[in-house]
Amino acid sequence: MELKHGYYHLIAILTVSIWGLTFIATKVLIGYGLTPQEIFFYRFLIAYAGIWIISPKRLFANRWKDEFWLMAGGILGGSLYFFTENTALGITQASNVSFLICTAPLLTTILSLLFYKSEKATKGLIGGSLLALAGVGLVVFNGSVILKISPVGDLLTLLAALSWAFYSLIIRKMTRRYPTVFITRKIFFYGVLTILPAFLLHPLQPDLDILLKPIVLSNLLFLAVLASLICYVLWNVVLKQLGTVRASNYIYLNPLVTMVASMMILQEQITLFALIGAGCIVCGVYLAERKGR
Repeated sequence: MELKHGYYHLIAILTVSIWGLTFIATKVLIGYGLTPQEIFFYRFLIAYAGIWIISPKRLFANRWKDEFWLMAGGILGGSLYFFTENTALGITQASNVSFLICTAPLLTTILSLLFYKSEKATKGLIGGSLLALAGVGLVVFNGSVILKISPVGDLLTLLAALSWAFYSLIIRKMTRRYPTVFITRKIFFYGVLTILPAFLLHPLQPDLDILLKPIVLSNLLFLAVLASLICYVLWNVVLKQLGTVRASNYIYLNPLVTMVASMMILQEQITLFALIGAGCIVCGVYLAERKGR
């Protein structure tokens, strides 16, 4: 059993590592003129088309109540999450967004303890989570003592983190009743459907000359196929096997991966503060994942 769970821990680390690279890919696409809403739409639309190849052809859940929960998952883990996070990036500092979005595991833990009696808060879990969050702060703010508070932007980011926490709880509920691939396909469908109103303000105007550029197409396919289709399926499996609390703690590794990728791809410098923060993240996640402490 421990070996089996160790396998799912590795999958969680791999999935979060890939998600840590999405910041770089998104930055490249924005540089070519794509809006955050367009990126999300193309990303989930391609993923939805791709998942039909491996998904059972069932159209709806067994009950309309379950269909509602799957729609809620598509909104909370898809359109609402990305819309609030990307809108916040245009209002407040990127460092604020990067830090506040990593409160998602803490919020997930709180909600799981409230809604699921099987989840227990050990000293190691609480201490490890707080240590990892402190490490995220060191990595993201990079030793800067200047903290600019933007109430609207920061609240939008917290809303994104909260929506992801609720998404995690919904997935745990649904994986007990339906195959993971079917759930993920429904998440993509409702994610695409509920982002469409955003294009009433900024109409979608596809530019094939830009979309078919090798660098744009490759980054879109990375986001759609690897970071969405494959990673959402894997993450939903991890949530089912490890539980929402233990799985969500791996999200703290996200800024660590982004930091390393930024150094290698964008030639950004890693400071002493960032290295200390990285150490705190790794130690915090390790402590939080230890059982029975």
